[in-house]
Amino acid sequence: MNEVTLTPLSGPIIGQLNVPGDKSISHRAVILGALAEGTTNITNFLTGQDCLRTVEAFRQFGVSIEQEGNSLKINSKGPSHFTEPAEPLYFGNSGTTARLMLGVLAGLPFFTSVYGDASLTKRPMDRVVTPLRKMGVQSDGCSDGSYLPMAIRGGNIKGIDYTLPVKSAQVKSAVLLAGLLAEGVTNVTEETASRNHSENMLQAFGADIITKDHQIRITNLQTLKGTDVYVPGDISSAAFFMTAAAIVPGSKLTLTNVGLNDSRTGIIDVLRKMGAAVDISNKQTTGGEAFGDVTISSQKLKGVVIDGDIIPRLIDEIPIIALAATQAEGETVIRDAAELRLKETDRIEAVTDGLSRLGANIKPTEDGMVINGVSGLSGGSVAAYNDHRIAMMHAIASLITKQNVIIDDISSIAISYPDFFKHLNSITDKG
Repeated sequence: MNEVTLTPLSGPIIGQLNVPGDKSISHRAVILGALAEGTTNITNFLTGQDCLRTVEAFRQFGVSIEQEGNSLKINSKGPSHFTEPAEPLYFGNSGTTARLMLGVLAGLPFFTSVYGDASLTKRPMDRVVTPLRKMGVQSDGCSDGSYLPMAIRGGNIKGIDYTLPVKSAQVKSAVLLAGLLAEGVTNVTEETASRNHSENMLQAFGADIITKDHQIRITNLQTLKGTDVYVPGDISSAAFFMTAAAIVPGSKLTLTNVGLNDSRTGIIDVLRKMGAAVDISNKQTTGGEAFGDVTISSQKLKGVVIDGDIIPRLIDEIPIIALAATQAEGETVIRDAAELRLKETDRIEAVTDGLSRLGANIKPTEDGMVINGVSGLSGGSVAAYNDHRIAMMHAIASLITKQNVIIDDISSIAISYPDFFKHLNSITDKG
């Protein structure tokens, strides 16, 4: 346990910050760099524990991956030169590693066993296993393959037509990665658009992939070629500091080189709807991924309704949005977000429990929560639930509480943002 006591902030947040590389893009860059022939150079790679699990997995297949700071150099001859892992693959706490790697393992002619930590073992994998079995994968795991640990015998898989039953970029990506290694055509249809980082990066690496409306078509007809990848700043990490600047009076903060992929900018749309001043400048695009500088100035916030198609565009940001809602006049309703119950922890319960302990007027619902503001947060002891986003939410909450906030364990933050407190201290007086 790594307990921390945080004191309230005495002044505004002023300055500039460069948040770490995007977690979703970092995972995918490693996966496709390993599957490609030639050299892939990745800059601004996120060195959090989750992404390093993906790196270690491919090293066990014999892929050469060199790391220097936040830069990676991958030299690969492609999957035909992979070797069968001698030991089980350990995915730690990383749901992205687990679900995307299951898609890759489906197409490799190996026997592989995989497992994770106690938290990952509770997260459902059947949503990925079901379509992979339709493609011909042999797998077994707890509850008929619904949970890790799991054993997979891959190879000789065939393309399928699959309509996603859940709004999940991880499931979509797993099927696309399997389709990249499968015989024939794989078509994936999603009713609501989810993160499209996989589609963007597959195109950048030269895959035979076509995206039209809500359907993605992929084959194994093109060999991926190594390329250079720049990873924009992670908007999910930036969201914590966006919210901090929005709720601390007198603040103005610029976050540089933040990823602005349309499938991820729901947090910006919601903060603007609540009344925050959010300006975007220096926008540019590389590898199909937009990024730019985001400046947030504090203003009076109001309650809003958050539901429907925007939910997949901000699912990871809902904990910090809930904190913003405690400082907004009126009622904020979040619904259609039952997926939160299947994250690192049940985030609906974790958010409502934590913010209630700090003095917020917040109630859970089956698929979201209802928050009434403005709440003067008092402070107190809260649990992080071994969830990095819950821990960081509580840390940002400490900026506006009347008394100290004691978080029982902040070790999970290293999963996605190892320098979080260093960056927090750089723009506040909390150092």
